[in-house]
Amino acid sequence: MLEKLKAFFREVKVELTKVVFPSREEVIGSTWVVIIASVVVAGLLGTVDIVLSKLVGFALK
Repeated sequence: MLEKLKAFFREVKVELTKVVFPSREEVIGSTWVVIIASVVVAGLLGTVDIVLSKLVGFALK
């Protein structure tokens, strides 16, 4: 059991050497894309919510 665990962590170490981590600039750029996309989607959903609320309000009067 202990040998299997040691082998597992050895393999994890080998696989981590193959990983290419993004640079600081790439992370910052991706973060801005996510922030901007979130704001745009929130604006669109908010607009749709307001429009549908008004339509339901008129329909119920």
